[in-house]
Amino acid sequence: MSPWSWFLLQTLCLLSTGAAPPRAAPGAANCDLKSQQSELNSFLWTIKRDPPSYFFGTIHVPYTRVWDFIPDNSKEAFLQSSIVYFELDLTDPYTISALTSCQMLPQGENLQDVLPRDIYCRLKRHLEYVKLMMPLWMTPDQHGKGLYADYLFNAIAGNWERKRPVWVMLMVNSLTEVDIKSRGVPVLDLFLAQEAERLKKQTGAVEKVEEQCHPLNGLNFSQVIFALNQTLLQQESLRAGSLQIPYTTEDLIKHYNCGDLSSVILSHDSSQVPNFINATLPPQERITAQEIDSYLRQELIYKRNERIGKRVKALLEEFPDKGFFFAFGAASQ
Repeated sequence: MSPWSWFLLQTLCLLSTGAAPPRAAPGAANCDLKSQQSELNSFLWTIKRDPPSYFFGTIHVPYTRVWDFIPDNSKEAFLQSSIVYFELDLTDPYTISALTSCQMLPQGENLQDVLPRDIYCRLKRHLEYVKLMMPLWMTPDQHGKGLYADYLFNAIAGNWERKRPVWVMLMVNSLTEVDIKSRGVPVLDLFLAQEAERLKKQTGAVEKVEEQCHPLNGLNFSQVIFALNQTLLQQESLRAGSLQIPYTTEDLIKHYNCGDLSSVILSHDSSQVPNFINATLPPQERITAQEIDSYLRQELIYKRNERIGKRVKALLEEFPDKGFFFAFGAASQ
């Protein structure tokens, strides 16, 4: 799961029914997909010991879009492992509570009080547009499951005026037609957590919410305003038909299903964080974009991977007779 995508977790838990929905047909891929399970590429790495342990790379998309392309050896490794670890404990109510708390402005503050007036008005206008369009974006299958547009909008964007601007930026970037159509089906990480719970496996997490949440809240105000403004500009351009996103969720699914480990597209997990660095920015804004990119890479990839690595090593050393299955985001490994 990408570091910046779990703000959706409370929505995903709220909308998933627990029972696995019927599997949709996997997305078509333009790669040379193999017809035999034994020939499929894999995001599974084996830690050679007795019993073996495993690293498995996930992505933050509905599991039904990728499950049929996950090789049998990966599914077998999951079934055979007695302990399953995730980045966060996705089934613990505290995780949801902590995520919600971390996103909120200090008591008594509202977005209208902290955002520049023009950005606040554009944000409000865009959310009104999304709310108007959501009934048209939803699928017959979603309607058949009893999901209503107002309910879905409130589940994702409810209480938005009390949220910190950085989390509102992430929320805006996820309120697209493609993302709305996927709601109601657990993402791969959450599905594996639900399966581990159903199979009564021991589960755990290598991180706390605060460790992934605080770095995002650590961006300074000018950086956050720049990021929110760029996100709104992108969404406004998409609405006007003058922009196409270079990396889409469909591209991500295709590359994952093709087992494309080297593709840069995996770093755009669900494309939930816009790439702020582009040649059209004025010099000073380009510097701000580069500073944000550098900060997030340092905090959410390099430092984070080192921290996770130490904790995984400690677990393996503490329990040498146990088989672990570590399911972490492929883009962050």
